[in-house]
Amino acid sequence: MHLPGFIRITRPANCLVAGGAAIIAYFIAAGSLIPETLFLFVTVLLITAAGNTINDAYDAAIDAINRPDRPIPSGEMTVRGAGLYSILLFIGGIGAALFTNPICLAIAVFNTLILIFYARNLKKAVLIGNLSVAYLSGSIFLFGGALAGIDGLIITLPLVAITFFGTVSREILKDAEDIDGDAAGGATTFPMVAGLQRSAAIAFGCAIVAVMASFIPVLWWGLPYLIGILVVDAAILKSVYSVRQCSTPACVRDLHVTKQLAYLMYAALLIFAVAAGMEIFIPID
Repeated sequence: MHLPGFIRITRPANCLVAGGAAIIAYFIAAGSLIPETLFLFVTVLLITAAGNTINDAYDAAIDAINRPDRPIPSGEMTVRGAGLYSILLFIGGIGAALFTNPICLAIAVFNTLILIFYARNLKKAVLIGNLSVAYLSGSIFLFGGALAGIDGLIITLPLVAITFFGTVSREILKDAEDIDGDAAGGATTFPMVAGLQRSAAIAFGCAIVAVMASFIPVLWWGLPYLIGILVVDAAILKSVYSVRQCSTPACVRDLHVTKQLAYLMYAALLIFAVAAGMEIFIPID
């Protein structure tokens, strides 16, 4: 085992963005930051890292085909080592959540269970696995908003909807990319059952719903937010729509749509943060 493997298997950039999203969610809900938001960040970072690690442990055979460069297939880490490492990360994440509030702690524990069941069972369930990942992504905003209480949680619901449907779209397309490896590894995914063209159409439909949900915050963030989010929305729809021309997984991979969607969702997160900051420091009458 090598130290770089322990870092790489967690997908550190993904974990940092997730932790930052929780802080942004609280900022949006409460209009300020408090010391306890540090525990939001640590909780989400560690639990996300644990989820990525345990997922790789269960996906070792499939990753040997689809992602041979990942730590386990490349020999940087063993399956057993990854499993033990994920347990330590989960414990650390839940421990940090003890310093938030009961709602956040409950979400942290529930998400930990979902991540474990996802890696063991749910990923193999057609579409349910995709929906689980989408919930987990959206729940980061719930978690951050919940630190401000029930009212804060409610404020973040539009952001949860945007993230949920955007993630469903991306997850379906990720499965479309990985049809060959998933089939060889014995997994059954939605694109394998529904076909590539139908999956692309459903992914595009989910992207449309996410875009529609992105207009809700215009009610309180106004024109500057609308301008920024329209640019991101247009790029998302263009990217997802391009997959409808594909008839093979290789075509989907060559378009790099899932990577584009990840960057665009990060851009949307930045727009949320900027819009919330403008409302606080430059109030819109």
